[in-house]
Amino acid sequence: MKICFFSPYFPNHFGGGEKHLLDVAGITADKHQVCVAVSAQHLPKDQTLSYVKKQYQAFMNRSLEKIEFVETPLGSTQSALSKLLWTARYDALYYVTDGSLFFSLADHNFLHVQIPYSNRLSSPVKRLKLKNWQHINTNSHFTKSILERSWRVKVNLVLHPMVDECEFTRSFKKERVILSVGRFFKQLHSKRQDILIAMFQKLCDRHLSVKSKWRLILAGSVEDDLWLTDLKKMAKGYPIEFQTDLSRNELINLYQKASLFWHAAGYGIDEQISPEAVEHFGISTVEAMAASCVPVVYLAGGQREVLGDELVDLGWNNQDDCLAKTWQLMKQPSNIIKLQSKVKDRATKFGARVFEKKVLNMFKVDVGVADD
Repeated sequence: MKICFFSPYFPNHFGGGEKHLLDVAGITADKHQVCVAVSAQHLPKDQTLSYVKKQYQAFMNRSLEKIEFVETPLGSTQSALSKLLWTARYDALYYVTDGSLFFSLADHNFLHVQIPYSNRLSSPVKRLKLKNWQHINTNSHFTKSILERSWRVKVNLVLHPMVDECEFTRSFKKERVILSVGRFFKQLHSKRQDILIAMFQKLCDRHLSVKSKWRLILAGSVEDDLWLTDLKKMAKGYPIEFQTDLSRNELINLYQKASLFWHAAGYGIDEQISPEAVEHFGISTVEAMAASCVPVVYLAGGQREVLGDELVDLGWNNQDDCLAKTWQLMKQPSNIIKLQSKVKDRATKFGARVFEKKVLNMFKVDVGVADD
């Protein structure tokens, strides 16, 4: 089967959503002819498809040789007819939507929704476009619940992002580090590094041993330079580090040496009113857990299903709650050690074996089968 993957976020984004798409494409490429479509209109100046592919290979830290990168009129100002005819060359089209929809002439159309859109698709044209996508999957049960309520559609599958346990097998000595991983940007579901900085400063001021012995490391790609500059100004005078433009190996090393993991996306947001602004799943939390890093994360959106019933007590609802739970772990390191195997075991629920089985079953094109 000839399968095309298209995301309007390519080629300018390097986050969990892009990793998720390339993981699906990579598994599919073992059995099918696979390409990733990139809108030529969105290619940065002087960049070729070959260069874009190399960038994503570095981001994924693995070869993408089985995946062809091709140009597409999708996402451009070309005519609707040219876009429609272009889709007819594929047996299947897998589209990561940014909230927009289009008609496709591919035999099988898969719609992946990674944002819990709360807008209602009420116009007849939008409802007709939605019907064109026979198989709909989401990145979390949280996204699924919001989408089914707002778009009035049946989601066929929850396809959690994959965390490959094999990436986290190297032995590292844990350090007194709190790590947070997320892109630096202020819009939509900001990772709220400002809240993390403020909380760490409070922790340092309340407990002097924290300031002398612990570090907060904020890691991620930069999408808003001004936001990063503001955060660095906020952090002055405290043991807070910023790690940007990391390779995959460098990021994994950070996960493996960190003892605790913080996450505050969605802080202060009512997730029923503004579900788009909270964490849609939380792949960085799972990656931290796979590296035996104990998560203390804001309990909203997809983070609940990441922690599960067995780890839900590590979630927090307000800053004092987060600081109290963090301090309890800091002052009794044995508790961190006890939790390490538990969080690592939980991460296997989102491992490669589970993910691969779901992906291969999905492309058997039995679109009538609902998620289990």
